[in-house]
Amino acid sequence: MGHSPFVTALAERQSDPAERDWLYVPYDQLTDRLGPLATEDPSTLGIVLVESTAKASLRPYHKQKLALILANMRQFALEQAQRGVAVRHVVTGDCYAKALAPIATEVGRLRCMVPAERELRADLKPLAQRGAIEWIPHGGWLTTRTQFDASHPRGAPWRMDRFYRRVRQDSGILMEQGSPTGGKYSFDADNRRAWKGEPAAPVPPRMQPDAVTEEVLELVATRFADHPGQLDGDSLPATAADAARLWQWARAECLRDFGPYQDAMSTESSSLFHTRISALLHLHRLLPVDVLADVLEMDIPLASKEGFVRQILGWREFVHHVHDATDGLRRLPNAAAQDEPNHLDMHGALPPAFWGKQSGLACLDRVIADVWREGYGHHISRLMVLSNLATLLDVSPRELTDWFWVAYTDAFDWVVEPNVLGMGTFAVGDLMTTKPYVAGSAYIDRMSDYCGSCAFNPKKDCPIRSLYWAFFERHRATLQGNPRLAVPLASSAKRSADQQQADRSVFERVGRELRAGRMVRPDDR
Repeated sequence: MGHSPFVTALAERQSDPAERDWLYVPYDQLTDRLGPLATEDPSTLGIVLVESTAKASLRPYHKQKLALILANMRQFALEQAQRGVAVRHVVTGDCYAKALAPIATEVGRLRCMVPAERELRADLKPLAQRGAIEWIPHGGWLTTRTQFDASHPRGAPWRMDRFYRRVRQDSGILMEQGSPTGGKYSFDADNRRAWKGEPAAPVPPRMQPDAVTEEVLELVATRFADHPGQLDGDSLPATAADAARLWQWARAECLRDFGPYQDAMSTESSSLFHTRISALLHLHRLLPVDVLADVLEMDIPLASKEGFVRQILGWREFVHHVHDATDGLRRLPNAAAQDEPNHLDMHGALPPAFWGKQSGLACLDRVIADVWREGYGHHISRLMVLSNLATLLDVSPRELTDWFWVAYTDAFDWVVEPNVLGMGTFAVGDLMTTKPYVAGSAYIDRMSDYCGSCAFNPKKDCPIRSLYWAFFERHRATLQGNPRLAVPLASSAKRSADQQQADRSVFERVGRELRAGRMVRPDDR
C-alpha cells in the first residue's frame, strides 16, 4: 500500500508481534467488547484483518458500503494497536482462506468467533477443518438457538411473535410480575401513523472524515469506480467515536417518536425517526446488548420503546436463527433440498429501475434514488415499496435478494436472505411469515407523500392498483386457503371479467415497459 496515512498511523502505534496469541477478526466483528479482545490482556494478543478485493468485487456492492466496511476495519486496526494489540493488516486479491493460510502456518492456529455470514464460514471451512482456525462462540447475539427451537412446536411454522414472547419471558425485559409491561407484548398496531411534517424529522449528524477515512474514500472511488452508488464521507461513521456519536444522536433525536412513525415514508427524509444504526450493529461497532440497555433506561413512550426492542431483541435475532437453522434458506423444513426457494414460482427479471432508470412511479423512483445516494432506507420502504413492487411484477426472489445485498450498507447474507426471501417475496411460503406482504396504491398513498409528485393518481389510474389485483388472480391457486388473505382473494374474485382482463393487461404492460428500461406513463395503453 506504500506510505499512506493508514500505513503510517498503524506503524506509529504498532507493538512487537512476538509471543502473541493470534486472532482472525472478520470484517463484521469490529469490537473489543466481545471474545478474547474483551477478556484477555491486549499485550498478549495479535489480530489479523484482511481486506479482500475478491470479496469486494464478487458483487457490484454500493460504493458507500465498501467504504463503510473498509474504513471501519482500518480505524479498528488503529484503535486496537493503540491498546497494545499487535495488528497484521493484509490486502489480498484472493479469498480470505488463501490469505489466512500462510499466516496460520507462520504464527499457529488462529482463533476466530464464529462468523455471522454463511458465505464467510464457507470460505474459511477448509482452514477450520484442518485446525488452522479454531471457532469460538460469537458473544454478540442476545438469544440462543435453544430459545428459538423451544418457541415453536416441532413442525410448526416459525413466527417472530412466538419467539419474541419467549425471549421477553426468559429475560424479563419489559415484563412486570410475569406479564408484559403495558399489558401487551407488541404495540405494533399503535405504530402506523403517517407523518405530516410534525414533529420535525431529525437530521443525521455529519461526520468529519480523517485522513485514514479519506484515503478509503479515494481508494473506493478509483478501484471500484464501476460500482454503483454515491460516496459521502460526511455521512460515513468510521471510528468508534463516530459510532458513539450516531447512537447519541439517535437517542436524543429519534427514539421518542420512533414508535408512531416507524411505518411512515416521506420525500423529506429517508429515515424519519429510524436510528440508522443497523449497519454499525451488524459490524459490531455498536453492540445490541448496549443499545438495548440504553433504550430500556430511556424515558420515552412505551410504544416507541417496545417498538425498538422488538426490532433488536425480536426480529434481528429471529432472522439470524432462521438463516442459521436453514443453512441460509437452502435446507427448508419439510421440503426437498433447494438452493433457490420460490414458493410463488416467480422468475421475472429485475427492472433497470432498481439500478436507477426512471420508472415513472414516484414511490419507486424516490426510494431507489435514496438507496443509491445513501445505501440506506428504512424497513417499510424496503418492504412495502421495493419488495412489494418486485413481488407484484413476479421478479425472481433470488435476483431481488442479491440486489438488496448489493445496494444496502447493512445487508449481509444472514439478514438479507430471510428478510427478502422469507418476508419480502414469500419465497419460502409460510415458513416464517403468514402471508405475502403486498399492497396497492392506497397503502403507499396513506403512509407516504410520494403520490403527490407522481403522474399517476393513486385513487384512479395508478398501475399499482391493478398490479395488486392481478397478483391475487395470478397466484390464487397457491394462496387459496390462507386465512389472512381471505378478504383480498374474495375481493379479487368479485372483479368483473373486464376488470380482471384490464388488470392482466396492466401487469403485462408495466412489466414489459420496466424490463425494457422505459418509463410507465399515464397515457400508455
